Amino acid sequence: MLDRDWLRLHRAHPEYEQGAWKFVQVVTKNLGYPEKILCPCIDCRSVSHQFGSSCRRTFGFYNKLSAIAALYRIKTNSGWSDKSFNELLEILPGMLPKDNVLLESVYSVKKFLKTFDMGSEKMGEDLRWHFNNKSNDGKMRHPVDSVTWDLVDDKWQSFSADPRNLRLGLATDGFNPFSMLSSKYSCWPVMLVTYNLPPMLCMKKENIMLTLLIPGPKQPGNDIDVYLQPLIEDLQHLWHNGVEVYDAFSKTVFNLRSILLWTINDFPAYGNLAGCCTKGRNISVALKDFPNDFGKCNSKKRKRNNNSNDGVDDDDDDDDAAANDGANDQDELSRWKKRSIFFDLPYWEELPLRHNLDVMHIEKNVCESIIGTILHSGKSKDGVNARKDLQDMQIRKDLHPELRGNRTYLPPAPWTFSRSEKKKFCKRLYDFKGPDGYCSNIGKCISLEECKIIGLKSHDYHVLMQQLLPVALRGLLPKGPRNAILRLCAFFNKLCQRVIDREKIAVLEEEVIETLCRLERFFPPSFFDIMVHLTVHLGREARLCGPVHFRWMYPFERYMKTLKDYVRNPARPEGCIAKSYLADECMSFCSYFLKKSIQAEEKEVRNDDFANEVILEGHPISEATTITLSDREKNIAHLAVLMNTAEVDPYLDLHLEELQESNIRLNKDATLLWKRHSEKFAEWIKNKIPIDSKNHSDRLKWIAYGPRNKALSLTGYIVNGQRFHTKDIERETQNSGVTYDATSMCRASAKDNAQVADLVTYYGILTDIILLDYHVFYVPVFKCHWANKGNGVKIEDGFTLVNLHQSQVSFARDPYILASQAKQVFYSREDDSSNWYVVLKAPPRGFHELETYDGNIDATSMPPENDMDMDDASEEVRYVREDCEGIFV
Repeated sequence: MLDRDWLRLHRAHPEYEQGAWKFVQVVTKNLGYPEKILCPCIDCRSVSHQFGSSCRRTFGFYNKLSAIAALYRIKTNSGWSDKSFNELLEILPGMLPKDNVLLESVYSVKKFLKTFDMGSEKMGEDLRWHFNNKSNDGKMRHPVDSVTWDLVDDKWQSFSADPRNLRLGLATDGFNPFSMLSSKYSCWPVMLVTYNLPPMLCMKKENIMLTLLIPGPKQPGNDIDVYLQPLIEDLQHLWHNGVEVYDAFSKTVFNLRSILLWTINDFPAYGNLAGCCTKGRNISVALKDFPNDFGKCNSKKRKRNNNSNDGVDDDDDDDDAAANDGANDQDELSRWKKRSIFFDLPYWEELPLRHNLDVMHIEKNVCESIIGTILHSGKSKDGVNARKDLQDMQIRKDLHPELRGNRTYLPPAPWTFSRSEKKKFCKRLYDFKGPDGYCSNIGKCISLEECKIIGLKSHDYHVLMQQLLPVALRGLLPKGPRNAILRLCAFFNKLCQRVIDREKIAVLEEEVIETLCRLERFFPPSFFDIMVHLTVHLGREARLCGPVHFRWMYPFERYMKTLKDYVRNPARPEGCIAKSYLADECMSFCSYFLKKSIQAEEKEVRNDDFANEVILEGHPISEATTITLSDREKNIAHLAVLMNTAEVDPYLDLHLEELQESNIRLNKDATLLWKRHSEKFAEWIKNKIPIDSKNHSDRLKWIAYGPRNKALSLTGYIVNGQRFHTKDIERETQNSGVTYDATSMCRASAKDNAQVADLVTYYGILTDIILLDYHVFYVPVFKCHWANKGNGVKIEDGFTLVNLHQSQVSFARDPYILASQAKQVFYSREDDSSNWYVVLKAPPRGFHELETYDGNIDATSMPPENDMDMDDASEEVRYVREDCEGIFV
């Protein structure tokens, strides 16, 4: 009988390690010394095969270095002070065996960590990534594919000759370190990102460098150049002289140089960094004499006089022209408030785009204006003053305000919701559930009684603008203003794609101008503030600098949240941030460089897959329940595995050929051929590949042999970086939507025997997750409730709608797909009485799908180009809705 007393000991106890190792040895001996055994550690849970020596390590015990690294990592992540950490170190040795070597003070820990010389071959390799990964198909996937990158390569060839030279982007913004909305304290971090790195590393928190921390309590404003001076001097030195750096990848020393490609910031910070006027009296003066023809059709053409003998002296013309040029120069100067310090960089004026407009804030503000205006709440651009503007401009007389007693009546405009439309719009958003990690719970921000939307974050507005707003507006508002909003949503959707086509982005630049003109036909002049205007420039910036997600503020805003969490002493917020940042950087490097030799636990990526020899694809996230499949259910699921396994593909063709040779009728009737093929293939391949064969892989032999009737049923599963749950799991997220692109045999009619293979997309709901037991491994399959392709799927207004309440008779013999074949979708129901759901596709999360991402296929579910363009342009605009009630204010 094997002694198990060691199981009750602490994992750091020497006898625990000895007992665990003895246990592994005994099990290995009893099994006949196999190469691998099922590892019983807390991570493997007896479902993953490991080498015997690996099992010993995974039982978990710390050495001196791993213990210090793990403890110090907890300190930095949790924001412990040195005092509290020092007290912990003083107590811990007394809890451990007498011969422990754990250090007992913060000073000794820091001194110990300094003794390690940590270099990285991986970092040296990553800095060269851009050199060999430039796209050559006319699409942009990274800033390396942009016009700016090409210009730097052509203009400064000595710099671009070494791929290790850094290409940087700078971002800055203010934040309140105290998490108190009433406080006006503003702290400004200045951050750098390195664009040499691959897409999956480029914008990660670990690779954002905090170079400056401008202290509060007031924002620096125009004086930000004073704080930026040290950074600019370093950038000048890195451009002219460089610094000597050791490359651990090539084992050489080289001269590292860098260039700053652009800055990233919101519009107020844009003015501070660029030195231009973005608000205040100066901008009003500059635009004072700007001609305004909003809503007016000016058909008069200026006559051009070609007669030189008109009695006007040419010298007088020259004087007038010179005076006009002087006035224009003066107007141009009035738009600037300073010379930006970035022009001290010798290359700065040569760059095609120096300061990026932040798509995040622009998209958020535009979406907020649209929702507020159509609901007449929040930041609505409609009101008494907006209607009085129409009076002053003498346009749209039907919309002018009317005084009725003590209240002012605003006639219903084209952008105005009726009461029923407000309720339907809010109800659609309230009922919406997105997939895991897609967005926050938007329903919590919806008031159905007051028909108001409050408390949405920037990313919520991003999700609304990208997909949800067009769905929520279906059938609401008149066609003109609704389609104009949809065009603007489509613009942001195409702009924010992970892969951008150079030719399409040039067309997008032109389309957004027409889109704004269409909005002008229906929305009031007050709607068109600076944020709406800035959308005109976003297409050009994408063409010059590459995909948006490398140039917006989302990663930097999240990083500032991390900096905010560092603050533990309100009297010295900047000191807390600086000290914690350095400690966190040190431990991140320590954990990264030493993770192969020490046990330093790292935070797992939420939806990442991991290698598992027992379960072939993905991994469960719920408890398994043992079920018994009937022979019919087992055969159907087994056939789905055979038909969709790459190793079996050659045998599929071979079996079809044998069937056609054996029966001439099958040669002529494709329907009968596939029916016979489905009935006989499982038995045929089992005989074709015997279990004792030495000419086939173990995986192929067991798949051909077939599964047991006993299987495992799950309610949650992660595969391909996506999290799935069955329909019966009540959650605030919707993770049960499934789509599958299948190659099906199609024919023109029921009498047509000549079938052709075609790609068909199926939509459904996940009802069960089954792990088929193939004796030595499991194969996960999804059982789904599918929408019928005939009368269960339709296209309306460019949206795909499915009926998920139909009979499953047609899918009784084929309800399964492999888990790896499933792609995630989610659904938005028309209303409570409808059986139809709008299909929405989530964009790829992270960058794990970027390698297989097809830029020609829309990653989301925006409708194609609307069929409104030519018809709407010629229609007479009705400025008053006759089917809607007005507003009293």
